[in-house]
Amino acid sequence: MGRLFDARDTLARMLLLDLSGVGYLLFGRGGRPPTVTQWVLAGLAFTVALALHRRPLLNLIGQAALLAVALCLLSDTTINQVGASYALLELTMWARRPRTIWLAAGLLATVDLTDSIGDPLRRVASGVFGLTVEVGVPLLLGLVIRTTRELGRQAAERAAAEQRRRESESRAARADERSAIARELHDVVAHHVASMVLRVGVARHVLTDLDPRVGEVFDDVHATGSAALTDLRRLVAVLRDPDGVRGDAALTAIEPSALPAALDAAVDRARQAGVTVEADVDAAVGTLDAVRGMAVLRLTQEALTNVAKHAGTSARARLVVSVVDGAVHWEVSDNGRGQVPTAVPPGGGHGLAGMRERVEVLGGELTAGPTGTGWRVRTVLPATVAAESSGPAAPGQRGATTATEPA
Repeated sequence: MGRLFDARDTLARMLLLDLSGVGYLLFGRGGRPPTVTQWVLAGLAFTVALALHRRPLLNLIGQAALLAVALCLLSDTTINQVGASYALLELTMWARRPRTIWLAAGLLATVDLTDSIGDPLRRVASGVFGLTVEVGVPLLLGLVIRTTRELGRQAAERAAAEQRRRESESRAARADERSAIARELHDVVAHHVASMVLRVGVARHVLTDLDPRVGEVFDDVHATGSAALTDLRRLVAVLRDPDGVRGDAALTAIEPSALPAALDAAVDRARQAGVTVEADVDAAVGTLDAVRGMAVLRLTQEALTNVAKHAGTSARARLVVSVVDGAVHWEVSDNGRGQVPTAVPPGGGHGLAGMRERVEVLGGELTAGPTGTGWRVRTVLPATVAAESSGPAAPGQRGATTATEPA
């Protein structure tokens, strides 16, 4: 019913109307066969309705003309009256200007009233009643349909405007949040990191007679702090102007050829912290796309850091990265036999949660949990990035981790 009065279905409506007229001529006259004149005028009305179904004004003029002829020649003008009334209904629904509707209604009323000129009062009263049915009803019905359609269009526009307003407010709120986070990162975190890097550099140059091993530790801390400061500055730039950094390339991508060296650097840093690391890295990781390559690097860095924090610097860890049929199989495990440094603050952090989110964005599933006396974290990053093919999956559709981060 919703499409019965749709502008795209005028031909279907006219076909139904013509079939109804044929049915009336054949079966609706109480057994009286129609005359040749009735067939001719009805056939012309059917043809005009079909030929001009996209031009309601011309259709009304043609149907009104046929009705005027039928009033002069026929005693039963039902077919032509219905055709003219329905033409007025179509015009009322789809005319662009109200003036056209009222002129068309006046034309049809004039044609209908010509049948009552010079007749007794009873005939005039009958003509007025017929005019109400023939002109008033289709006009009223057309106006109701037109008004309902206009109200529906206005409601849809208001809903769209409200949606745009909410999206605009949401974007503004997110921008404010990003600005606040960027401000805190710049004024607090980056300031303190820069201060630590500066102090380490000063200490390295002032204390010239240090043990070489202590000097290496100073150099490593200074390099790590400098890299962290660079990442913080990039992050602040992205938070303050997300569109100003092309594709967030500085934060979300890495050159494929640089990934093996970056993984080696992460392993070396863990070894310098005292963790024994066995690395088995497939050479094919150098062919990964930039997004998955960055994910492998960040997962490795976080996992090895967790080994040092939770298993201790005397623990033994194993890193395995392989590429099978385009999918990346990644795993980090440890024996859990080290001693937790006293400098590690109590309670768990958000490292595993961040790893989980990074993996789920790429369509993978992160599995983390105890294995023997140690701990193991592993995942498989699919060959096709889910975010590129079908957008981010719903929370209920993504894989969940099977365990939580240790205390």
